[in-house]
Amino acid sequence: MERLCGAKLPFWVANETFHTDRPDLSECFQLSVLAWLPCIFLWAAFPVYVYYLKKSSRGYIMMSILNRFKTVFGLFLWIVCWSDLFYTFHELRIGHTHPPIYFITPLVLGMTMLLATFLIQYERLQGVQSSGVLFIFWFLSVLCAIVPFRSKILKASGQDDIPDKLRFTTFYLYFGLILCELILCCFNEKPPLFSNVVTDPNPCPETTAGFLSTVTFWWFTRLAIKGYKMPLEAKDLWSLNQRDSSEKMVPKLLKEWEKEQDKARSSEQNMTSQAVYAKPQPSTTNHVSGGTGGNESSPEEVEVLLSKAAPHPPSFLRALIKAFGPYFLIGSVFKLLQDVITFVNPQLLRMLISFTKQKDVPDWWGYTLAFLMFVTALLQTLILHHHFQYCFVTGMNVRTALIGAIYRKALVITNAAKRSSTVGEIVNLMSVDAQRFMDLTTFLNMLWSAPLQIMLALFFLWQNLGPSVLAGVAVMVMLIPINAFIAMKTRAYQVEQMQHKDARIKLMNEILNGIKVLKLYAWENSFKDKVLAIRQKELDVLRKTAYLGALSTMAWTSAPFLVALTTFAVYVTVDENNVLDAEKAFVSLSLFNILRFPLNMLPQVISGLVQASVSLKRIQNFLSNDELDPSSVDRKNTSSEFAVSVISGKFTWAKEDQPVLNNINVMVPQGSLVAVVGHVGCGKSSLISAMLGDMEKVEGEVSVRGSVAYVPQQAWIQNATLRDNILFGRSFKEHKYRRVLDACALTPDLEVLPGGDMTEIGEKGINLSGGQRQRVSLARALYSQADVYLLDDPLSAVDAHVSKHIFDNLIGPEGVLKGKTRILVTHGISFLPQVDNIVVMVEGRVSEMGSYQELLKQNGAFAEFLRNYALEDVIEEDEALDELIEDELFPDDVLSNHHTDMVDNEPTINEAKKSFMRQISIRSGDSEIFRYRSVRRHGCSQRRHPEPQEKKKPLEVEKLIQTETAETGRVKTKVFLEYAKAVGLVLSVIICLLYGCQSAAAIGANIWLSQWTNDASTNQTKENVDMRVGVYAALGIAQGVLILVNCLLCRAYSMLRAAKLTHRNMLQGVLRAPQAFFESTPTGRLLNRFSKDVDAIDSHIPDNIDIWMRTFWYTLNVLLICSALTPMFLIVIAPLMVFYWCVQRFYVATSRQLKRLESVSRSPIYSHFSETITGSSVIRAYGRHTAFVLMNDIKVDENQKSYYPGIVSNRWLGVRIEFIGNCIVLFAALFAVTGKDSLNPGLVGLSVSYALQVTMSLNWMVRMTSDLENNIVAVERVKEYSETKTEAPWEVENKKPPPEWPMEGNVEFKEYSVRYREGLDLVLKNITLSVKGGEKIGIVGRTGAGKSSMTLCLFRLLEAAGGEITIDGVKISEIGLHDLRSKLTIIPQEPVLFSGTLRMNLDPFEKYIDEEVWKALEHSHLHRFVTNQPAKLEMECSEGGENLSVGQRQLVCLARALLRKTRILILDEATAAIDLETDDLIQSTIRTQFEDCTVFTIAHRLNTIMDYTRVLVLDKGQIAEFDTPTNLISKRGIFYGMAKDAGLAQ
Repeated sequence: MERLCGAKLPFWVANETFHTDRPDLSECFQLSVLAWLPCIFLWAAFPVYVYYLKKSSRGYIMMSILNRFKTVFGLFLWIVCWSDLFYTFHELRIGHTHPPIYFITPLVLGMTMLLATFLIQYERLQGVQSSGVLFIFWFLSVLCAIVPFRSKILKASGQDDIPDKLRFTTFYLYFGLILCELILCCFNEKPPLFSNVVTDPNPCPETTAGFLSTVTFWWFTRLAIKGYKMPLEAKDLWSLNQRDSSEKMVPKLLKEWEKEQDKARSSEQNMTSQAVYAKPQPSTTNHVSGGTGGNESSPEEVEVLLSKAAPHPPSFLRALIKAFGPYFLIGSVFKLLQDVITFVNPQLLRMLISFTKQKDVPDWWGYTLAFLMFVTALLQTLILHHHFQYCFVTGMNVRTALIGAIYRKALVITNAAKRSSTVGEIVNLMSVDAQRFMDLTTFLNMLWSAPLQIMLALFFLWQNLGPSVLAGVAVMVMLIPINAFIAMKTRAYQVEQMQHKDARIKLMNEILNGIKVLKLYAWENSFKDKVLAIRQKELDVLRKTAYLGALSTMAWTSAPFLVALTTFAVYVTVDENNVLDAEKAFVSLSLFNILRFPLNMLPQVISGLVQASVSLKRIQNFLSNDELDPSSVDRKNTSSEFAVSVISGKFTWAKEDQPVLNNINVMVPQGSLVAVVGHVGCGKSSLISAMLGDMEKVEGEVSVRGSVAYVPQQAWIQNATLRDNILFGRSFKEHKYRRVLDACALTPDLEVLPGGDMTEIGEKGINLSGGQRQRVSLARALYSQADVYLLDDPLSAVDAHVSKHIFDNLIGPEGVLKGKTRILVTHGISFLPQVDNIVVMVEGRVSEMGSYQELLKQNGAFAEFLRNYALEDVIEEDEALDELIEDELFPDDVLSNHHTDMVDNEPTINEAKKSFMRQISIRSGDSEIFRYRSVRRHGCSQRRHPEPQEKKKPLEVEKLIQTETAETGRVKTKVFLEYAKAVGLVLSVIICLLYGCQSAAAIGANIWLSQWTNDASTNQTKENVDMRVGVYAALGIAQGVLILVNCLLCRAYSMLRAAKLTHRNMLQGVLRAPQAFFESTPTGRLLNRFSKDVDAIDSHIPDNIDIWMRTFWYTLNVLLICSALTPMFLIVIAPLMVFYWCVQRFYVATSRQLKRLESVSRSPIYSHFSETITGSSVIRAYGRHTAFVLMNDIKVDENQKSYYPGIVSNRWLGVRIEFIGNCIVLFAALFAVTGKDSLNPGLVGLSVSYALQVTMSLNWMVRMTSDLENNIVAVERVKEYSETKTEAPWEVENKKPPPEWPMEGNVEFKEYSVRYREGLDLVLKNITLSVKGGEKIGIVGRTGAGKSSMTLCLFRLLEAAGGEITIDGVKISEIGLHDLRSKLTIIPQEPVLFSGTLRMNLDPFEKYIDEEVWKALEHSHLHRFVTNQPAKLEMECSEGGENLSVGQRQLVCLARALLRKTRILILDEATAAIDLETDDLIQSTIRTQFEDCTVFTIAHRLNTIMDYTRVLVLDKGQIAEFDTPTNLISKRGIFYGMAKDAGLAQ
């Protein structure tokens, strides 16, 4: 330095700087170090920064006034600096020599200013609105210039005249300019041209925020204030940043995952190629194997391979790291910085304590230390929160990418894979497992940061206390295995709990889907017990987890104390000369406190890692599932004249199963209509699936020319408007759309739907009748204008007129589709003469194929089949026509458009007779048969009387599904009280007090320590070492014991009790809710309550309360101690607490609302997802794959849109709260300095080391307040459903009917009326009729005449609006619902099965012995099927009975009815998807087995009821005719008209 500054200017003068009351730095130091520091920073940052700007250009910014000023000031600065330089040269010419520093510094400064000016412009061109690098540079420059600023004034005031006037002037010009630059740097430029900020309606201010705003998260404040003023709504949220959107994130991950899979495949192929002598593989399995490559190895080969080393499965983890690692690393760098800065404060504390000991030192030392403490704490805050921001955003991106990847995979997995993971499990992957990854990323850095912090802490402790530290370290090391053991066990329990939870949710899902059946059969209790049994197991596991949790909490809270105790005890006893003074004790304590966090976090991070690894495995397995092979169906084949051909095909549902279809050869010529017929379960639907490529192709080939439209057997309807369901993503063309509606006979239906074709359709098409759903499905196919139409029994769900209309206008030879290739699976014989070819299937084989005439001539199975069923020949056609026209059979009202499924002006030819006579499957089950459902609802009454004005106002669409209410505003104290009540009020108070005691013990120990250290100053150390150590130990151990007791009481006992109660009440409430409740509440929402909210009550709320209590007492104690030592502190506390309270209220209000919005926007992801899985074959058939992926992405982005501000709100809060904490540190230190004469060092150490700790607990306290408010909402939501309006009581004790009731089976309706919901019109009006025991009554009428409503009334699923029903003299409205329902039997329209054994499905209460069950099966013709199953009665039925055909499910329902064998039987169009023979079997069974019972049959096919005692004809909810069939026909009324159509009357 001497060569630079010369001998006259010394670099450092200690007497001028440290040991004086007016410190100053030497001129050489000012000119060199202070001047160069900012320059060095800017030049070092320059290359990296320019490279970064080049990479991320955002478009350029127009030159603004701000920018011009910055540039001009920069140039002025350059001129000012270099004027110094030229002045020095000038002086040199005159002969004044200066040391070299006078040349170098102005030169360097001038160059740097030019560089800064260049950067100002370059940033403008690259679209940077606010520059961090330049801000730091100007800030450093101003900071470094303050010292010369002061010293120049001091020098000038000391002398009369200013010696160097020019340099004096230029310096102040320079200072003024850099100050201006710094101020200008705080303002923002306008956004760059063409950036999306300009186009976006509500852009995220983060992108345009200035540097300071970004550092302090100031840009969030606007939203916080808005959220405080009024509850936030979805429209207030900012758009998602482009870089966080699904569009960017999902492809990023999938690209890496693809690479991983390719690597795995190639490595596997290399290994396989070494193992040559393996059996040749059949090469045509129909799937692309997701993870394992297409070649399954034979046993011999496997052994060879195993000996060589197993092939590496593709690692999903590696894909994740490659996709998200780099961004995450930035966060890690911040963490590293923060770890290092953490250790500055204990060193400053040491200096502060030693400062208070020294008597004659300048005061400014103390103040400097206080401010340094404040600054390091502030830096630490800012850096830490930026680290968190990076981590959380990474977590959010990982979740987005995972959900996207899982969704895309779910659309293409094979059926075998689908079977192995149910819808519930896949949804769990999306919700729970993706969430776990998100939670883990936040703390992942602790894996390396924790060991680093521990090592640094130990290093400083060793310096402080020497080898005695080893004793403390030994204690820590001993605690590690204990915690490891606890973590291991906890993990095992968590996996177990997950399994129970999965099982419980799966069961709940089925209960909700089959709720109508449960109510009709009065089975709720059996299922409630099943759920509660699973729940009990879950709670047992939770209890074990709580025991472990209590132990580990105790270990962790006591750890720092035990360590301190052993270290101090060893330190004072090892050597007489070791004195424990304040400096050693409190610096060590603050280091131990730093140790506490990494030690606390490590096990949590490790258990998080362990959980995430379980999730990783689950996700990896799912993503490695086999995919359907898009090439299994050849779509390119244009050479052959066949539109669809299957050549020697052999197909199975899963590789390991028996083939379902064998040796299939089907050729369908271009433009022909082919019918596929056969018995139930003979593989008709499978054939269609095979053509779609949904089955595994074992051998053979399939080719389909052109695009495909597919109508599944169970219509799949989306939760969207009716029009969207038909358009299915295609553009709307009015003319074409109208034609489609007419062809599908939907026009009349639109007139009665409340909003026309804009009516919102509920989940699974719940507010359409089965027939309407099927027709919407047909309309979708027709609108798509495909080349090949695969129609899987579309006519079964509609009544005869409509099916005829559809066949004639749509499918048949004269229909809209003529000239297209159509493959129609059907049970309706009447249409067969009009088709080009018929394929007859028998047990998975094609037994015959040919035209109608050919097959009749062959006299094979088909001819036999026809002969049995075409009972009557066709009457001469023209005669029939004449008759029809003359008689004008249908009076106006019959054909009025209220009869939805009827179409006006339709010539009914004799075809209709045949079709009526044998219209088999009237209603097949529906999209996912097992979804709860009522056939017509919502607007049932409007359907009968469409008021004219209603048609004119289609705008007021009544929403069927009520939107989920997101509660707004503060959580009411009532909810906390509810929870406290569930826990137990006395217990709650005791728990609070225990927390206080525990905290008091901890503080007592530390006060005792400060007394102990004061012994050192009075030299009494030797005498009472034992006493000091003993009391210290006692206080610490007391604290540990209190924690343990508290945790056990709180977590293992009372809160689990609360969890049990709340779940039980909700389950009870939901099962007791009336049917209407399930119609307006989507399953997804209910399931969300049963999974997410119950989970919150199980585990989150207890955690939150625990942490909140601990931090609350801790903070309280710190403030008490600081105030007790320096009463001045109270003055500071007041404003700080006001600020704290404001921030907290702003934060809590906003964050709670964001959380609510987030959970409301979360359900649609899952409902859309489960909807997609059920309809995946339809989506694939129409090639709408990408559109659905896009819809899912949009829903995920919507959800993240409310999640992202949630993350930022936490950072915003953190920075502000920690600022308060840092102020507390500052004031504690300042008061310690001012009162240093009256305070002893022990107390200074105590108050400042406590203040250093308070930041953490303040932060946690607000966070926990908010978390608790967010989670306690779960109690509110669960409570909402436990208080739903219930249906009538299940049992009324004093009105119980006699056990053998009903003896006779007489049913009487008196003046009976009913409506579906409050405010709707009556569905049945003043019905009066009486039925004698044993009568067989047929109920007929057009769709919507109120047939189904009558049956619902008997079971009281609908309660009377007037009048009453009596059965054997007992008024059914007075007895309990279970008493009523268990005495009636229904065979419902849609067969619903539950997953479980077949036996459970028939007899859930186990009332009957096996023989009775077998007998029922025999009568229902399932005997053969069940005896062929290996498990017999214990055969597992899959979710919704998916592994039985629809017909078999119907037979199971018949078997249920036979088992119950009550006096009254109701059949609701039960013979839907059943072929003719089975149908006859059922009818004869009912005639023989229920001979003496009263039977009500709702019939669409009149021949089933022609031999009934009487027939009831309903029209518009009233009785039109009621008499014996023969009398009715002779009366020539409505019934005669219907019979005539069916060919049953002339």
